Amino acid sequence: MCDSMDEVTRAVLARNDGLAAGLREELARRAVSVVNLLSSPGSGKTELLGRVLARAVERGLPVAALTADLATENDADRLARSGAPVKQLLTDGLCHLEARQLRGHVEGWLPEGTSLLFVENVGNLVCPASYDLGESLRIVLMAVTEGEDKPLKYPTAFGSAHLVVLTKTDLAGPAGFDEAAFDAHVQRVNPGVEVLRSCARTGVGVDALLERVLAVRDGAPVHRPPLAPRPHTHAHEDAEAGLVP
Repeated sequence: MCDSMDEVTRAVLARNDGLAAGLREELARRAVSVVNLLSSPGSGKTELLGRVLARAVERGLPVAALTADLATENDADRLARSGAPVKQLLTDGLCHLEARQLRGHVEGWLPEGTSLLFVENVGNLVCPASYDLGESLRIVLMAVTEGEDKPLKYPTAFGSAHLVVLTKTDLAGPAGFDEAAFDAHVQRVNPGVEVLRSCARTGVGVDALLERVLAVRDGAPVHRPPLAPRPHTHAHEDAEAGLVP
């Protein structure tokens, strides 16, 4: 039974990876970069994203956002206050997004000229980490109130991040958060990844996060984590990168 379930899981993930690769190529032709945001519920992801979207709108940047939840359109309503185009994606109980869902919601909705699409994934650090959405950048967020050992508890999520964002840093003192230990744990599962500090309430890190995302959109190199999905490449490109013998 276990072997059968493993085979089913591998088949589902393989199908998703194929769809994600196709979506990534399609969006690249349209000059659209996708940012996949992963975190636990209550990390402050929505509030921080709302601040980033508002700043982008102020600067006249062509951004949009899709937000996923099991139920309610609360997050979409909050994000829409930024002035950016926002669409709610309800998963009907599914604990993660898949490439087929993203494709279905992007088609016919994404405003013409959009160059940056933020996808707020379902609040969960387990299932979403295994599903490539065709993103250009995967960001894992964590609040200081969640404890500095979280990267060790969820190594797949943190180990697949191109960028890690620490949120609610104004509460680090009251929460007794050990930043040095947290940094060490992140580097243990994802050596070399950048950790960006942020606080949506005070605005700390908002501009820095937007700049990181824009740099990737404009072709800046992206950190290559040990577990992240990576775009399909030709064999000679992999060889040049040292990924194949």
